[in-house]
Amino acid sequence: MNFDQLSFPLSLSNHIEDYDLTIVGGGIVGITLATALKASGLKIVIIEAHSQVNSASKPQAYALSLMSVRILDAIGVWKKISSQVGKFNSIRVSDADHPQVVEFKTADLGTDYLGYVVEHQVILETLKTIIADSPEIKWLCPAEVMSVDYQSTKATVKIKVEGRLQQIRSKLVIGADGAQSQIRSEAGIKTQGWKYWQSCVTFTVKHNAPSNNMAFERFWYSGPMGILPLPGNRCQIVWTASHSQARVIKELDETEFLRQLQQRTGGLLGELKLVSDRFIFPVQLMQSRRYTDHRLALVGDAAHCCHPLGGQGLNLGIRDVAALVETLQKSYQRGEDIGSLKVLKRYENWRRNENWVILGFTDFLNRLFSNQWWLSMKMRRLGLWLTNTFPLIRRLSLQLMTGLLGKIPQLLK
Repeated sequence: MNFDQLSFPLSLSNHIEDYDLTIVGGGIVGITLATALKASGLKIVIIEAHSQVNSASKPQAYALSLMSVRILDAIGVWKKISSQVGKFNSIRVSDADHPQVVEFKTADLGTDYLGYVVEHQVILETLKTIIADSPEIKWLCPAEVMSVDYQSTKATVKIKVEGRLQQIRSKLVIGADGAQSQIRSEAGIKTQGWKYWQSCVTFTVKHNAPSNNMAFERFWYSGPMGILPLPGNRCQIVWTASHSQARVIKELDETEFLRQLQQRTGGLLGELKLVSDRFIFPVQLMQSRRYTDHRLALVGDAAHCCHPLGGQGLNLGIRDVAALVETLQKSYQRGEDIGSLKVLKRYENWRRNENWVILGFTDFLNRLFSNQWWLSMKMRRLGLWLTNTFPLIRRLSLQLMTGLLGKIPQLLK
């Protein structure tokens, strides 16, 4: 008899654990939320489908905006990772090989730096360490959500852990489970947006340029290329191209790949050495039609996705966290039901409108620069000239992209 072909019904434990908050998704945004609420008095459980080894092994780095860093500093994270991050005090923006270049500098904002770059594993492992000793936070990993039943006073989450079914009850479920969110989909929350004609190839290189404190956004007709400095004279590069071009770029032999990369970067980084594998992912713009429902709130990529131009994705998620934390803490202190739609709408009204601005801005820039139409070329080069000429435009652009134009969360006051 082939026992592999047999299936046995899973047993369901009669024991039900009660929490205030169930966070589905143990990525950076989900754990940042738990960390920010660590001292709130709320009892929290995190459910993550992937093993801890797999979830921490993602070979990716993120640009952190000034607002994100201030939020991470306010919840005790930044001081633990600040020695392991890349820093840039200028941003160089160019349109293909056109001589007009815009350089944003710290003097435009009056800050020490314009942004930071942190690797996925560094920030995720630090967040896990911070919450590890909290008696109010439980971590279930790997665990699979089987179903969620949203009731009038509670939400019951049925999960599978180590082959056994368990039930969890909480006042509120947080969907922090990424762009393909199961929580969003099963709640019937629709999305709007589109998939771009582009994919991104991402990788890390080592270089011998004399300095490593500048970020680059090099626009090309096929799509932008973002270059972010990492410690050790390394850079994370996100190379955007059409789907077919991106596949070709990924599969080029290393010598030809570095030759084309050297040409595309204009020699600004000197001699290049590839120090990671190349990964490819498609690009999309997505905005959930609503971020909340009765006993449900969405954060991060589960709520929205944007073009990686400008490195805004994780930053929007961190600002979601700060807004949701403020909403929950205020309602909890007032004795309100933190899972009620009345409370959660305050978070949605705050963040959904602000996120639209960034989604729209990145989409506009990508479409404006990713073509060779005569009118588009005239418009964008005029825009570069105006930005270079008028300090107010540079300042407003930086404030928008660093998160300093939006509502300031209570965490920072």
